[in-house]
Amino acid sequence: MDPTADTVEQYREFAADTRGYSPCFDDWATRVAEDPEVLAWLGRLPRRKRQPNIVFAAARWHGVPAPGPYDGLRDALLGDDGRIVATIRSRSTQTNEVGRLATLVPAFAMIAGGDPVALLEAGASAGLNLYPDRYSYAWTTADGVRRAGSGPELAAEVAGSAPLPSSSPDVAWRGGIDLDPIDVSDDDRVAWLATLVWPEHEERRARLARAVEVARADPPALVRGDLLEGLPALVDEAGRHAVPVVFHSAVAAYLDPADRERFHDLMAGLVEAGRCHWVSNEAPHVLPRVTGTGTGTRTGAVADDVRGFVLGVDGRAVALAHGHGRWLRWL
Repeated sequence: MDPTADTVEQYREFAADTRGYSPCFDDWATRVAEDPEVLAWLGRLPRRKRQPNIVFAAARWHGVPAPGPYDGLRDALLGDDGRIVATIRSRSTQTNEVGRLATLVPAFAMIAGGDPVALLEAGASAGLNLYPDRYSYAWTTADGVRRAGSGPELAAEVAGSAPLPSSSPDVAWRGGIDLDPIDVSDDDRVAWLATLVWPEHEERRARLARAVEVARADPPALVRGDLLEGLPALVDEAGRHAVPVVFHSAVAAYLDPADRERFHDLMAGLVEAGRCHWVSNEAPHVLPRVTGTGTGTRTGAVADDVRGFVLGVDGRAVALAHGHGRWLRWL
């Protein structure tokens, strides 16, 4: 078996994900998948460190221009004096997209029904998505634009009968767990988050800067730990304040397949015991038992012509969602 096959597939999938959204990353990922020398270079990294987002961000961190030609990336990787590899090994891809709240808030509303919630984010990074009550929302539907909340606006196109709320969530408590939580007062860590934003996405970079300001004004309670071990105790802590809602977005993908199954079992058990609700927002292959419950989804893909995340509530797929929150398609 070709030892680079998994990496080739990973970069081809990333190229497809970025197509139409980041011409630079589409080109870079497509070219990497066809470049034996760069694939061999990537093969010397631990498997979980070969992902395009972190490799491209590390190259940009060390001066590779983006948008920019593929040759600039290629020359930097193959000529690396160890600094790019050190950055790849020491840093990670962490949540930096509050635009996802535009697709998460309807799921929160479905659970809360107007009651207060205690939000607990698994893989919280800097906790930027723990503030859905600090934003306004504009959902474009077939019947016009539905609005809610006040603050910086987050927008999404919505299809289907999504439970769009008329107000922002009432958040009684917010907290999170992460293997390496980010202190939003640390300028270096925040700069890395900005580097993870795709090259052409200046609007997302500006949104990140606003989200950091929100978090700095009222820092969340973040705990360093393994979500498989630390979540149950935090669920009980959240439950002392309001109905606990554990949520995560583009996080379980970074667990090994066996740990993804363990995580699913953990969350399903907590839900069944009535200890919390669970909102998942992951690529379709990540939590296949959630994906398999949704009409119009199949394990490993989102419909036949759409790429995105499967939004689940308490282990059941309820919607398809764009990875950065641009659209929501209720099932």
